[in-house]
Amino acid sequence: MYLPPHDPHVDDPMRFKPLFRIHLMERKCATVECMYGHKGPHNGHIQIVKKDEFSTKCNQTDHHRMSGGRQEEFRTWLREEWGRTLEDIFHEHMQELILMKFIYTSQYDNCLTYRRIYLPPSSPEDLIQPGLFKGTYGSHGLEIVMLSFHGKKAKGTKITGDPNIPAGQQTVEIDLAHPLQLPDIETLRDFSELSRIVVEVQEQVRREEQEREHRQEEQEHSQQAASQPASPLGGEGAEGEETAAGAEGTTQDKAPASQPFVLPTGVISRNEDYPRTCRVCFYGTGLIAGHGFTSPERTPGVFVLFDDDRFGFIWLELKSFSLYSRIKVSFQNAQAPSQEAFDEMLKNIQFLAT
Repeated sequence: MYLPPHDPHVDDPMRFKPLFRIHLMERKCATVECMYGHKGPHNGHIQIVKKDEFSTKCNQTDHHRMSGGRQEEFRTWLREEWGRTLEDIFHEHMQELILMKFIYTSQYDNCLTYRRIYLPPSSPEDLIQPGLFKGTYGSHGLEIVMLSFHGKKAKGTKITGDPNIPAGQQTVEIDLAHPLQLPDIETLRDFSELSRIVVEVQEQVRREEQEREHRQEEQEHSQQAASQPASPLGGEGAEGEETAAGAEGTTQDKAPASQPFVLPTGVISRNEDYPRTCRVCFYGTGLIAGHGFTSPERTPGVFVLFDDDRFGFIWLELKSFSLYSRIKVSFQNAQAPSQEAFDEMLKNIQFLAT
């Protein structure tokens, strides 16, 4: 199991923890050992469910228990998972979230189902190389996000989740057709000014979506009436407008020039060591929800590209900032065989999450 570094050190390397191992014995014979817990290897079981899917089961879960009971197990887990003790965490809400995560993850006792995840295909037109990133999520700690590109959109899909937004959900969506021009550094410190800029772009996006829907309705009515073929100028003109917007974004994306960057006053960041210059910013939306993924909604935000390996997202409604850093582990045989296979995988993991 690959674990993220301790919060909030996103640039630190991933951590490695064995969960099970297989001893090949005689022909067609093998023994499986569960590595979970702190009492050494013990008897386990692995079952191939179907293609690209298998399950593990521990046959001796008593080996996962500690003499000090659940309290000792929780404190040990906290040191390993967070690199701190409960006494170090003064925020009551953060203590609650951490305890929820412990209860949720420990109940499975290494009886888990694994499904293959493809790394996103890359294209020369991509803003940066797609892949896996470690990101700060406030009191939830560090989580793993997959960044992928889909034409004029970029998506950040959660590979690990939390009590609010589960794994598989699209945590952020970046509109590459709508770059944001940030104000000078002193004006940027004013949160209300940044909000004004983002709200203006949000309204522009809303109007463009309404116009597209209106054109589609007109084309459908024309086709149904069959009095004359649908005018190609309407659809192609709309596409041309979008392409021009996208081209404008692409031109700015590839520009080597950087600009000063600072978080507006009042925006909370778990990691204050974020870069003070950025390449380009885009309008985007972020997914927020209550505990148990209740009342989910997409809210406006700012995607900030720092360099080839780091980006950020300002959650306007939460007044919070997430910093993401690339995972530089080499995974073998993880490339998607096709764009269609990758898109299908994204749909499947989101379906499982809901």
